[in-house]
Order: sequence, then C-alpha cells, then structure tokens
Amino acid sequence: MQSNYHIAVVLSGCGVYDGSEVHEASACLVHLSRENAKVSMFAPDINQMHVIDHSKGSESTNEKRNVLVESARIARGEVSPIEKLNTADFNAVVFPGGFGAAKNLSTFAVDGAKCSVNKEVDRILREFHASQLPIGLCCISPVLAAKALKGCSVTIGTDANTAQAITDMGSTHVNTEVDEVHVDPDRKIVTTGAFMHDAPIHKIFDGIGKMIGEVIKLANKQS
Repeated sequence: MQSNYHIAVVLSGCGVYDGSEVHEASACLVHLSRENAKVSMFAPDINQMHVIDHSKGSESTNEKRNVLVESARIARGEVSPIEKLNTADFNAVVFPGGFGAAKNLSTFAVDGAKCSVNKEVDRILREFHASQLPIGLCCISPVLAAKALKGCSVTIGTDANTAQAITDMGSTHVNTEVDEVHVDPDRKIVTTGAFMHDAPIHKIFDGIGKMIGEVIKLANKQS
C-alpha cells in the first residue's frame, strides 16, 4: 500500500540519559507505521555531549560516542546526517524525547532557558513552521520549539522547573496528563509529556499515539 505521508524523525542518539529515549522513539515509529506513513530518520553527525553508563547512571569519562552512529541502533542502520533533511520532501517532522534532545540537539541540559539549539535543528524547526507543516515533539524535546519558535505553546507534562524555563524562553507551557496532547493550532506544533511523567509505559505509548494522530491530522489538512 502506498503511503500518503512522508514523515521525518530526528533522533539524538540511543539511550534516555544521553540520547533518544528508546521506548519513545519506538512508539513514534509504531504509531507512524499504523498511519501507513513512510519514515526517514536523521541525526546530527557530531559527538554526544557525554556518554552515560545506563547501568550505573554515571558518566563514562573516557568514552566518546557519535550521535549519528548511536541513532543508527534505533533506525536499524537507516539514518542520514541531519543536513540532508530537505523540508520540501516531507509532510511533518517528529522529535522523540530523551536527554539527547537537551544535550545533543541543544544545550538545554546545561544552560536552561539561555540554551542554544543545534543549527540544523533550528533550521528544520523554522523551515517546517514557515511551510506550515506540522511538528511533533514529546518528553523534553518541546523545549527545542520553545526556543527556536518563540511564542509557541507546548507541554512537557507538569514539571514546574521545565515549564518555567519554557516561559523564560518566551513561549507558553500548558499542563497536561500523560495521555493528553497539546496542539498549538497556529504553529501546528503537537506535544505530549511522555516520560516527563512518572507513569506506566502503556500510558506513555498511548499519549505518543495521540501526538502522532494529531500530527497526521494536521498533515492531512495540508495535503
């Protein structure tokens, strides 16, 4: 069956503490598959901010890993450098969460509201916005839109500190439950809190499914 949608997914490595959250990335891909979407995955070809030993939760100080190479673990090898993402080829873009969004796609983990966004991520967000194409983000990744597209409204769930940082960046935070999404209709940004909530994984999966569903609805309106 031919797909009606071509969706870009931007990854930030592999692993919740230093890359893309694996369950969130997988949930995005499953729900996109159910929508019969063609997916192309991208990641920056840069070193991670640092490497975390996920069995200990501590930094591996003598180790370096590449964001693109690590993202290939999730993408089963089918991942391209982010510079090759051409907005005109896609109907929407999706950013799974995980601390990689705050460490490798931006400096939010270190700089908070004063962070900078990776130049290619910033380009992509601005181009999709300018083209009135939908943008889906979950977990901590909505901070990318809050910084790059000031004035937008997003959710990261109910975390007060991150919500305040979003406000400080000139955007608006909306509190939501784990199985809810927030849609900024003017900017076509769809967000959900995912693992920013302490919730059962099936509810996180369902919330991401609602995010993807709203992204597809907005993409359908553009087609």
